[in-house]
Amino acid sequence: MAAPPFTLVIVGSGPRGTSTLERVLARLEAADQVRDPEGSRPARRLEITVVDPCEPGPGHVWAPEQPRYYLMNTPALYPTVAPARGLGNNAGLTFEEFRVGGGDGADLDAVERAELAELAANGFPSRAIYGSYLRHVFSRVRDRLEAHPAVASFTVVRAEATCLRREANGYRLSLERKTGQGPAVPDLVAEAVVLAVGHVPAHANPLQRTAGERATAVGLHYQGPNVPADVDWGIYPAGEPVLVRGLGLNFFDAMTAMTVGRGGCFVSTGRGPGHALEYRGTGREPLLHAASRRGAPYRAKACIDSFLPASVSLRHLTFDAVHALAADGAPGEPRGKVGFNAHIWPLLHRDVLHTYYATLARVSPELFEEPGTFLAELDDILDAPHVHGQEVWRTVARELVERAAPEARWLDVAGLGHPFADRGFVGHSAYQGAVLQYLEHDAESSARGEDDPLKMAIGALNAGRGIVKRLVAEGMLDDASRLDELGRWFEPLVEGLASGPPLQRIEELAALARAGIVQFVGPDPVFSLDEEAACFAASSPWVQDEPVTAQYMFEAMMPANRVAQTASPLLEQLWADGLARPRLMLNPEGEGVYGSGFDVVGQPYRLVDAAGIAHRGIFVLGLQLSSVQWGTAIAAEAGAGFADGARTLGDADAVASEVLRMAARI
Repeated sequence: MAAPPFTLVIVGSGPRGTSTLERVLARLEAADQVRDPEGSRPARRLEITVVDPCEPGPGHVWAPEQPRYYLMNTPALYPTVAPARGLGNNAGLTFEEFRVGGGDGADLDAVERAELAELAANGFPSRAIYGSYLRHVFSRVRDRLEAHPAVASFTVVRAEATCLRREANGYRLSLERKTGQGPAVPDLVAEAVVLAVGHVPAHANPLQRTAGERATAVGLHYQGPNVPADVDWGIYPAGEPVLVRGLGLNFFDAMTAMTVGRGGCFVSTGRGPGHALEYRGTGREPLLHAASRRGAPYRAKACIDSFLPASVSLRHLTFDAVHALAADGAPGEPRGKVGFNAHIWPLLHRDVLHTYYATLARVSPELFEEPGTFLAELDDILDAPHVHGQEVWRTVARELVERAAPEARWLDVAGLGHPFADRGFVGHSAYQGAVLQYLEHDAESSARGEDDPLKMAIGALNAGRGIVKRLVAEGMLDDASRLDELGRWFEPLVEGLASGPPLQRIEELAALARAGIVQFVGPDPVFSLDEEAACFAASSPWVQDEPVTAQYMFEAMMPANRVAQTASPLLEQLWADGLARPRLMLNPEGEGVYGSGFDVVGQPYRLVDAAGIAHRGIFVLGLQLSSVQWGTAIAAEAGAGFADGARTLGDADAVASEVLRMAARI
């Protein structure tokens, strides 16, 4: 008698869910046998069910129907949900393969085909066309799975998973459809459940909740954090001031939606970088008054033909170097652990400085008395053995710059995150001029690509981030260092410098600033609500002028990725019923605090319940792994290894392997 099918439910059909299916298919197609090595158990066919209220493949964030002016933050050559085809896998493909192949036979309309035809490898795709790619990969994988003899059934259920409970030999999942999506759906029973839910709604934090409640009480409009494509930007009236908190990536989406989205356009001026565009408005734009703690937007990415600059090579911060340090017992840390400030940053700092001055000596040798001699002396300082607790090398390196190359100036790496630190401005116009000059210089810097010392230094910082991600995922940073050092200062620094928009967006922002449509409030802004005057107000202690007031305000940020703050019915239920818990981490004072993600163990990452027991058949992928990984929102890098830039694919592969082992397929 044939064994009953093994039931697998994947909750979430976006990038992580699609990667899991592709890895299941790849492992099935690679298997030489359908039974376990000893032949002790009969192999079971698979019943696969995918649950998502949104279209499978694109999911929520990457819907192909969203406006095409929303751009990805990575170039076309970078992202993928599957290994490249040359790696023994014919179902999946990278986005770059999709682009080069003109859509790989996908059913694209004329607009989509035109975008692919015009898109370069180092160009930034629209989120809509990436959604078309995800749709195509999901469709190919689904077709192959449906035809595979090991698969008994493959079903997509367009509904939201709202409740997951233990059941004899497995789990029961309750589903709800959105109004108008069809009749009620029965519960699903599964032996294995993969939680690949991606971005989910979050409850407002106390500050946001109070702001929203007070605004509603006096008739003001307050928009909390949200996915940009979900916001009704038409609410904001033409010509009216709008306060914006945040100058990160969501700000650029909002800026574009309320300008280009209202019929405005940018035209070439024929001038160089920093002044390349002029904005021609329609008169329907609101007036955006934007502010953030750093006082300036994220820096633009460098114009290069690769994700990391070809000229950047880390000499000091390597995985092997840190691993050896941890294995020997890093000073002040348990064996196998390192601290970020004490052990990782001094190595990365050296690499950033070497990259900066080597590039500067190459492109501007006139700044140095003897460029070769200077670099040799600098490398002698940087290459000296790192001694825990000894930071004198930085002073020695700085003295070398001041003595041998005073015109080159010292690169204050940490200070790059606060470009207007300790500077005061008399009047809004003075600050507006300073930020505009900053934008123009940043555009010029990006346009120089590999010949810009600062952008190459940032490239080294970004390369180091990749190594730090691996160190975090392999559990080599202690909790206190992760929370207090990596999270508090390094993450904001590297995000603002290396995770910025394409050059196009900085040119557009500069044009909008010159047109007076975007104005900047100042660093360390103070937002308030004057109930008597019925208005929001924003000011900066570094800008001497009257506060900016408005009846509209929005938070230019995504909903918080914290499971303790989630508004997802499913994730809330898992915690409330004790089937899951946030990961408890120790802060520098030794106190237990909740991390942002779920508590999980192993790889594949099994969910841990309130009693500390790992579920046999519930696996977690993606954003909710943020307590054991870093940068979980970043896509897999095409061509990278599963332990490095393609770790999300490695996580999906580990889940696929374990599920098929449970079903005795491999």
